[in-house]
Amino acid sequence: MDIFEELVRLRRRGEKCALATIVQVNGSIPSFESAKMLVREDGSIVGTIGGGCVEAEVWNAAREVMDSEKPRSLNFNLGQDAAYDNGLICGGQLSVFVEPVVPAPRAFVFGGGHISKSISKVAAVAGFGSVIVDNREQFANRERFPDAEEVFAEEYEAVFPRLEINSSSYLVIVTRGHRDDMRVLRWAITTPARYIAMIGSKRKTIAVVKELEKEGVPREAFDRLFAPMGLEIGAITPEEIAISVVAEMIAVRRAPAGEWKSVAKSLFAHESTRALLK
Repeated sequence: MDIFEELVRLRRRGEKCALATIVQVNGSIPSFESAKMLVREDGSIVGTIGGGCVEAEVWNAAREVMDSEKPRSLNFNLGQDAAYDNGLICGGQLSVFVEPVVPAPRAFVFGGGHISKSISKVAAVAGFGSVIVDNREQFANRERFPDAEEVFAEEYEAVFPRLEINSSSYLVIVTRGHRDDMRVLRWAITTPARYIAMIGSKRKTIAVVKELEKEGVPREAFDRLFAPMGLEIGAITPEEIAISVVAEMIAVRRAPAGEWKSVAKSLFAHESTRALLK
């Protein structure tokens, strides 16, 4: 399997991976300068940089690089490894550069109204692909959303199984009403999406959460829910709301691994929300 073809395939699917490359060699090693190994999110690999303990250590580093989305450089001295993988005495040194390959983020926007139109435009400028889903064909079409990668004009439940949602996905719920919002949120919280946002007042959001809790959905399932959606900039118009939402998406995207809650507040990060939910 060609490493570069697989890298492109994974990126198109929205999956992370890490590419390890031998960038410097001194002496004898069981591989060669520029040798590459691709590590997928599930831990499987394509290619090799020589095997043995070096490759195992690089594999571990690749997993960390995918989580942190920051590259690493590793240096190895094979002088102590007389039986390096295949019994050869190597005694050389090598440097390996491990870099994350992060797919372009995608915003999945549920609802085709005025705010959704603006979100699609602003998201495209900010480097997010967008996918639009609405159960009304007059609102979900190419004329209204020329910047979108895909547009679905079908019932939400029919579309959900066809959407590839992963840690590079951002879900924005802006349907035409309370019940449709709940339909989408019920599904959204089961996905591995990095960000889930829903339009509406804090009280409306809490009402939706309480309804889903009555269905048996645990409170912790809403930890990634940002509602009311968008950073608090006093936004009023659809364009302003879109800017606040995409800004929040950027804050979550750029936050260090595991620290996004300190950058953009999710629903339960607000003390006033926790009080209302008691």
